[in-house]
Amino acid sequence: MIVEKEKIATAAIIQHKNKVLIAQRKKDSWLEPNKWEFPGGKVESNETYEECLIREIKEELGITISINRFLTKTTHNYEKDREIFPITLMAYIVDWMGDEVKNIDCQDFRWVDIKDLSKYNFADADIPILNGFLSSLKESVK
Repeated sequence: MIVEKEKIATAAIIQHKNKVLIAQRKKDSWLEPNKWEFPGGKVESNETYEECLIREIKEELGITISINRFLTKTTHNYEKDREIFPITLMAYIVDWMGDEVKNIDCQDFRWVDIKDLSKYNFADADIPILNGFLSSLKESVK
């Protein structure tokens, strides 16, 4: 088994009213095609997590976001062809600034009611983020 170098990436929970924007991976994606995810991407050298997230969301969806707060850090090991690909995701709650969402680098996107998020087939690395987000909402109601 070969273990690749850990990749650091960001993920955005883009909120507007009671909805969250999620993106669907392309059908020809090398890992978990067609699954849903919180949009984001790999951090480049000399780039903060926040800068990465703002850049990636602009590149993938054509929109501008404003960072609200850090939510969670999660690590997941993907395995493919006897190789392990560790990825650490830095997830943030962000606000949509009102631009038109465009399908630039994903198969599909949807604004989903928060109560319906669990109905979607999320990528494995995004599931702990989803659970952390939903738990944080329950905590804030208490």
